[in-house]
Amino acid sequence: MNSANPSRRPYTAVLVVPTGIGAAVGGYAGDALPVARAIASVVDTLITHPNVMNGAQLYWPLPNACYVEGYGLDQFAAGRWGLRPVHRNRIGLVLDVAIEDDLRWRHLQAADAARATLGLDLTDYVVTDAPLGVELRTAASGATWGTIQRPDSLLRAAERAIAAGANAIAVVARFPEDTDAETLQDYRQGHGVDPLAGAEAVISHLVVRTLQVPCAHAPALSPLPLDPSISPKSAAEELGHTFLPCVLAGLSRAPQFVTGPTLGQSGPTLWADQVDAIVVPASACGGSALLSLGRRSLAIAVEANSTVLDVSPEALGIPAVRVSSYLEAVGLLAAHRAGVHPQALTARVPQIQALRSSHAGSSFGRIENISPVPTISSEGG
Repeated sequence: MNSANPSRRPYTAVLVVPTGIGAAVGGYAGDALPVARAIASVVDTLITHPNVMNGAQLYWPLPNACYVEGYGLDQFAAGRWGLRPVHRNRIGLVLDVAIEDDLRWRHLQAADAARATLGLDLTDYVVTDAPLGVELRTAASGATWGTIQRPDSLLRAAERAIAAGANAIAVVARFPEDTDAETLQDYRQGHGVDPLAGAEAVISHLVVRTLQVPCAHAPALSPLPLDPSISPKSAAEELGHTFLPCVLAGLSRAPQFVTGPTLGQSGPTLWADQVDAIVVPASACGGSALLSLGRRSLAIAVEANSTVLDVSPEALGIPAVRVSSYLEAVGLLAAHRAGVHPQALTARVPQIQALRSSHAGSSFGRIENISPVPTISSEGG
C-alpha cells in the first residue's frame, strides 16, 4: 500500500496488456514492466498479469502489485473469484518430458538459484508422463495462439505437485524450434508479434481454470545465435538459457483465488467491486476483464499502445477515456485517486451551468466527457 490514510478506502487499478497481439508496449520481453512500476507508484493496489510482469531473466518486485494469471483475472473482473493476498506461495515446478536433458538441467539450476538466492519455496519438481506437444498458430489478424496435444498429462503433473504441497504452479513446456524465421527476426528486432505468447496463455489458462491455483508458464527453447542488432524491447530473452526466474518470482507472492464463500477464509479478499480503474490498449478493448469492469470503473484506453487488433472502446459501448500515452494514463490515475477532476489541471475549465432535464450533467462533472488531457509525448528523442 502507498497510503496509510484511514479516512479513505484504498485505490485499486487493473493494468491489462493482452498477449500475442503485437502490443507496441507489453508485446515483448517484459517491456510493460516500467508501466507497471509507474502505475504502482500512484495507486494503493495494482492488479496485473504475467505478460506485463515477466521479463525472462529480469523482474521487479512490486509490494503492492497482484500477479494474476489471465484467466483468473477475467474471473476476478466478472465477480466470480476473489483475490486473497499471501505472504508466500509454495511453488510446484512442472517440466515437460520432451525437454532434453541439458535444457532440463538449465531449468533445474534456475529453480535451485531461486531457492538459494531469492529464498523462494519450491516443492520437488514433477516431469509430465507424456510430451505436451505444443503447437503454434497464427490468426488472420496476425495474433498468435496455440494448442497442446496432451492437456491431460499437464493436469496430472500439476495435480501431483499440488498433492506434494504446492499452491502455485510453474510450467515449463518444450516449444517448437521451427518458428517462422522472418516472424522470429521481426520479434527480435522489436516490430513483430511474439510467436510463442498465445500458446503460453493456453497452458496457464488450462491449469488455472481446472485447478484454480496461480499458474504461469516459461517456454523451453534452445538459446538463439548472438545478434548485436537485437531490440532493447526483446533483449531480456537473450540473456540466458531459461525464462523461468521471473515466473518463480511472480508466483511466489501471487494472490490465491477465492472461488467460493468467504466464510472461514483467513485474511482480506479483494473483489471486483473494489476496482477503481482499468488501463488497456485502445485497439484491444474486447477482453473479458474490460467488458466486465469498463462500465463501473474508470476505463483508460491508451492510444500509443498499438496492436494488430482493431477493437475500440466506442465500438463496444464502453465509456473509456482515451489518452495518448502511458505517461498520460499515470497522470489521469493520480488525479482520479486524489479526487481531482482532470480538467481542473488544464486551462479549460468551463463555467458551471444550470441543470436542464435533457442534460445529464456538466462536462466538468463527468470524467468520460472531458476534453482530452494535454498530451505528453513519449515518442522519439
